[in-house]
Amino acid sequence: MIKKELLTIALALFAHFAMAIDLTKATITYPKNDEPLVRQMAQVLVDDIERATGIRPQISGEAGTSVILATASHTNRHKELRGVWECFAIDTKDGNLYITGSDARGLAYGVLHVSEAIGISPWYWFSDIPINQDKAKRAFDYVENYVSASPTIKYRGIFINDEDWGLKTWAEKNFEKELGDIGPKTYDKVCELILRLKGNMVAPAMHTCTGAFYSHPESQVMANKWGIMITTSHCEPLLFNNAAPSEWDKTRDGEWNYETNSQTILNKLDDRIRETAQYENIYTMGMRGLHDEAMKGSTNPKDRARTLEKVFEKQRGILEKYKKTKATKLPQIFVPYKETLDIYDAGLKVPEDITLVWPDDNYGYMKRVSNTEEQKRKGGSGVYYHISYLGTPHDYLWLPSTAPMLMYHELKKAYDAGADRYWLLNVGDIKPGEIEMQMFMDMAYNFEAFNYDNANKYQAEWLARTFLPNCDNQTSYQPELTEQFQFILDHYYRLAWNRKPEFMGYEYEWSSDEENRLHDTDFSFDTGTAQKRLLDYEDICEAYDMIEQNIDADKQPALFQMLGYAVHSAYQMNRKFFYAQRNHETGNAIYATIALNAYSKLEQLRKKYNEQLDGKWNNMISEIPPGFCAKYQMMPELTDKATTAYQLPAEQRHPEFCNKINLASLSVSEPFRLLEGIGTDWQALQMGQPLGKKTGSIDIALPSNNLHNASSIKLCISVVPMWPVASDCSNRFTVSVDGGKAVVCENIFKEWGPEWKLQVLENRKEFVVTLPLDKARLNHFITLSIIDPGQIIQEITYE
Repeated sequence: MIKKELLTIALALFAHFAMAIDLTKATITYPKNDEPLVRQMAQVLVDDIERATGIRPQISGEAGTSVILATASHTNRHKELRGVWECFAIDTKDGNLYITGSDARGLAYGVLHVSEAIGISPWYWFSDIPINQDKAKRAFDYVENYVSASPTIKYRGIFINDEDWGLKTWAEKNFEKELGDIGPKTYDKVCELILRLKGNMVAPAMHTCTGAFYSHPESQVMANKWGIMITTSHCEPLLFNNAAPSEWDKTRDGEWNYETNSQTILNKLDDRIRETAQYENIYTMGMRGLHDEAMKGSTNPKDRARTLEKVFEKQRGILEKYKKTKATKLPQIFVPYKETLDIYDAGLKVPEDITLVWPDDNYGYMKRVSNTEEQKRKGGSGVYYHISYLGTPHDYLWLPSTAPMLMYHELKKAYDAGADRYWLLNVGDIKPGEIEMQMFMDMAYNFEAFNYDNANKYQAEWLARTFLPNCDNQTSYQPELTEQFQFILDHYYRLAWNRKPEFMGYEYEWSSDEENRLHDTDFSFDTGTAQKRLLDYEDICEAYDMIEQNIDADKQPALFQMLGYAVHSAYQMNRKFFYAQRNHETGNAIYATIALNAYSKLEQLRKKYNEQLDGKWNNMISEIPPGFCAKYQMMPELTDKATTAYQLPAEQRHPEFCNKINLASLSVSEPFRLLEGIGTDWQALQMGQPLGKKTGSIDIALPSNNLHNASSIKLCISVVPMWPVASDCSNRFTVSVDGGKAVVCENIFKEWGPEWKLQVLENRKEFVVTLPLDKARLNHFITLSIIDPGQIIQEITYE
């Protein structure tokens, strides 16, 4: 009790000496000659104080008292911040609140730190999260002394992509009807959101359905207003979008082929840099084909490498011409994406100062990270990661479904290999992937705050803090609410891990007619796996509904946007396909009626999303995205008699034996680790760190009652289908039984091949091995040994 009283007195004395101020009575001041973003942030702070309290403070560009904003080069305070990247200091002293930034964005993050402290969520507009009234009280008595660190990742941001069915339709038909496109009004809101999430760059939407970013010049002005840099995707060299007809038209400009049309291409790039040289940008170097196609010309990777080296030289000359500085001083990236990785591996010489941005395989698995030599490069490395994708074998453009632990694990792998320069997240339409985007941006800003113990808990804790009811016992209620959200998210992501909602039609996109049609599922009503999956969905829908009913009414629309729509829609999509399958198996019209009811419920959920909040987000879910050639969004055919016409091909069915080892019960030690939040049963065994120790074994006891008098055992070992971390590694481990001869299990696959397609659709690869048992032993055991560290075992069954 004495310690508690002393702590209370100490805090009171600190507050007294720090001289808390009333922000509503403050005058916001800043140096007149400071950066334009500083003036913008003074306006933001005034607006946010008014949002939180209903009282609008004064703002002045003259020197004064109360709240003083400045970058370190325009004040004598915190001189130690000068030259440091994007950090800030906050002091409450002498009746003033000082917010000092090492640079303009650092100052902005300091202002937004105060905004969040008084209850303004970064998602206050983009997801309609209301003011936290409990935090808003701090505005009347604000006190803080704090110095931030620089962000973990230097460049952090999002790529708006595959916007055809979401952001484009919403902007065109709702938010920017007068323009009929994604334009400056939309980018004003997008860039504000990115800055509030402590990001600093955006890769604009670039599909052919959307006007090219630079065709609406005010969009660049809006990005600059918020201090947000423009970057571009792997296929947009030097800020040039060749997918847009306004930028590149074959009939006008010829083939996008550097070997035959280099001068026209270079003229286009020259014009773009001349037009944008005044702005802070990050430049994609090299080139691919039109939009997302491979390079034209020679198909030999070595020939292509020589061509790209010429492209680098010309592009860097253009940059130096208009930026008036050495190319080595400018932020540039090269993304070895798809076939470009083959060109890189064929000996492409990328200038040392260009950042290598390693992509995932579009399904959340990093294809490569920097090896020892690449880690020495001056340009460092980065990451291009997806939580949304349009492409083969199947798109997932509709609902968020990337497991938090998978995202952390793969980004940690890249970060441990030096990827701290550039992180870009493909977010699709942003909505409804807000929670995953929030987590990615928080990791990019402070990756050291995340670890294997908390990564899977992050989203539930964030939701609980955000959606706490306004009540007197908030502190005691938060753990309960966190637990409820954790239950929902764990099961939602686990169910999606085993099959994403978009994959429930079991069709392959961009494939043969037979594969590109709807099939029945790999789940079974006869064995109970279908009923179990539906019951799990019912449980999380009921849990979500209970939370929604108990939070304040003004928070319900935001929670539905961020979580409710996805949870309920995933359930109905599964319900639609399962009962259509049961109709096929029996011919019973009752099952057809249930499937049709689920199809109708999906439309009702979409309508609710679009119509709530007086239609603010109408057309954001314009339809369940068909991804050009997907069919999962359709109603399956129904029948009045049993049929096998829709059965899943045998090669898509998975072996699984009746006896299962409970991985969660294992006692493990380094280099082995149990990961919660990944794998078939949401507990998996990690066999060492991907870049860590290369030796180690673990023995796993087998229950003797299942193996009485058996001479052999048949094992099915399911692994998480990751890529090798480097070109000189593979995906190997060994398994043996009772100390006998070890068998090597190696996951070899080729991107776009049938093995890879099935693995990314199922998030698993199975090894089936039969091994002899030592009949002299009463108790048997399996030994798993590391060859290539980092393999993750998610399930072991046997017979």
